[in-house]
Amino acid sequence: MGAAVKKTISLPAELARHAEALARAEGKTLSGVIQDALRQAGIERRLLELRGLQGYWSRRARDKGILTEKDLARYLRS
Repeated sequence: MGAAVKKTISLPAELARHAEALARAEGKTLSGVIQDALRQAGIERRLLELRGLQGYWSRRARDKGILTEKDLARYLRS
């Protein structure tokens, strides 16, 4: 990871208390908890995007009658 950049953020009081309690419980800094949360949010966003792509291509394959790996192999040979 590169050099840290300091940023000031605002959190609702309840969320700040929750984040601080989580940091204490996990033995992390508040920055560490926020970093983990942002990383997890990025992962979840990419997973949603992947599910959308999978759904799109699954529908396309189904429309072409590709339901199994054998169907796919036959389609690719044609």
